Amino acid sequence: MSSCAAKMPPASPSSSPEPGTRRRVAIIGMPNTGKSTFFNRLTGASARIGNWPGVTVDLLSARLIVGDSVVEVVDLPGIYDMRGFSDDEAVVREFLTRNPVDLVALVVNAVQIERQLHIALQIKALGLPAVLFVNMKDEADQMGIRIQTEVLSQKLGMPVAAISAKLGQGMNQVIPTFQQALAKSAPVQVPDSAFAALPEDSALRLQTASLAQAAVDVPALASDKLSNRLDHWLLHPWLGLPLFFGILFLLFEAVYLLGAPLQDGVDFAQGWLKADVLTPLLSWAPPLLSGFLLDGLWDGLATVATFVPIIIIFFLFMAVVEDTGYFSRAAYLMDAFMARMGLDGRSFVMILMGFGCNVPALMGTRVMRSRKLRLLTMLIIPFSLCSARLQVFLFLTTILFTGKQAPLVLFSLYFLSVFTAVVTAFIFKSQFKDREPFVLELPPYRLPTVRMLWLRAWQEARHFLNRATKFITLGVALVWAMTHLPPGVPVAGAHSLAGMVGAFFEPILSPIGIDGQMAIALIFGFVAKEIVVGSLAVIYGLEGDALSHQIAQSMDWVQCYSFMIFTLVYTPCLSTVATLLAESKSKAYTAFAVAWPLGLAWVASFVFYQGARALGF
Repeated sequence: MSSCAAKMPPASPSSSPEPGTRRRVAIIGMPNTGKSTFFNRLTGASARIGNWPGVTVDLLSARLIVGDSVVEVVDLPGIYDMRGFSDDEAVVREFLTRNPVDLVALVVNAVQIERQLHIALQIKALGLPAVLFVNMKDEADQMGIRIQTEVLSQKLGMPVAAISAKLGQGMNQVIPTFQQALAKSAPVQVPDSAFAALPEDSALRLQTASLAQAAVDVPALASDKLSNRLDHWLLHPWLGLPLFFGILFLLFEAVYLLGAPLQDGVDFAQGWLKADVLTPLLSWAPPLLSGFLLDGLWDGLATVATFVPIIIIFFLFMAVVEDTGYFSRAAYLMDAFMARMGLDGRSFVMILMGFGCNVPALMGTRVMRSRKLRLLTMLIIPFSLCSARLQVFLFLTTILFTGKQAPLVLFSLYFLSVFTAVVTAFIFKSQFKDREPFVLELPPYRLPTVRMLWLRAWQEARHFLNRATKFITLGVALVWAMTHLPPGVPVAGAHSLAGMVGAFFEPILSPIGIDGQMAIALIFGFVAKEIVVGSLAVIYGLEGDALSHQIAQSMDWVQCYSFMIFTLVYTPCLSTVATLLAESKSKAYTAFAVAWPLGLAWVASFVFYQGARALGF
């Protein structure tokens, strides 16, 4: 190892910092090592998004107190090799060359440690001070894998600790390990030339094999029999996909079964607050102001907030499906089919990620080395039925469909979401040809902890509430102004601003069953889909059961489903558009990615609406 390190250009360490100064720790690791779980367990709720000099994307970071120093912990993207050419690997290199780092915290998967030690050797060769955390110790113990951390530490020349970030085992060692390592380290900024001089793959393989032989004991039969039995059925060439879609359908059934009573309780509480608390408190206010606050902001935000319990329940179940390792199996099952569309299994994973939010799914395409594959995948991700659209569909299906019909309707929308993505990929695959091979490592099945499930669900709900205080508040306020101005006209009448805008779009939207009032909701949905439900409350001047009854009287199920098709497919929200531009670095591509879904949404809704009417519905 010393001969390889001797070839490296010298890094540029600064003098040892004074006590109490700001230090920086960079977390590095391969995908599926539990790196994000490690970061979340370490930092709790203190994480924030920040940009960094020379880095083209935002990174997650948090501040910790370690001894007498304030430490900035930065979670870098998952990488497979320090010399790789994917966008994520480029981000890591850019960060290390543009930002001095006091310490690297390398997280590896204990079950797959033999295939991941090469990154530790590369970090050492770069001259970076480092500590190694062997994560998923609990799974290694179950499989009989024994790792001698003392031997590994001696061979690598860096501290090594075995932990389980999921269960919290050994996490009490992290801060003391940081403190001891930081006391001996100084900031290092890696020169660009250092990466080109990294050891060749053949040398790394020999060193990695030597390390594994000395420090890792893997039983001859380390496979999990239960995992093999599950994979026999869940990855079955004929039964695998039906089982996957069946599991998703059961998930939707559970969401409605558990979420409806909670939603009713929140709705009742908000109605009581408005009638018995807020209305008396605002009795002094002029009618215009009290109307804006109560019938505008409160009704809009209160209607949206009723979906928080359902969102939490939905993502609790989705976290179970994802954290158990089942989503990776779904990608494997879909790869052969996706290849016919010019995509691969990773594209399907990104579509599934988009069920939470399209923005991180778009950013996740950086793991693809081929630009054409990235562009085609980014084109289809906005068709994913994200959590913002979910609350719109939950609201409308509850009103227009029975308890038995609603889960089927929601399931059909998820199916349509994937179908429109597949059709789009099939149409444009010739413009985005790709020959990059698909490599996927299936993680072992895991039982997620209650704490991790709750954190995931709460993070989604918190993200939703954060948007409510920004986009939704602004959107609801604008909708109220459009429905109440100019002064003296009937609320949301033909002569209001909203009425005039609705009349302008009526010739375009009436063939798909969408009236002027629903058109206003769609327009503001371009800013953020969460605004749609809140804007309906403001447009009709109602909330709760009264709003539900009004919508049920103003449209039938055919109009409702047509509206949901259009909402599902049409132009993505502003934050998604901004991410498309940032990731593609092409205004022409972004404009196309906005225009295509808009046209496809109209065609899909037209075919359904006119077809249903022709059949007598």
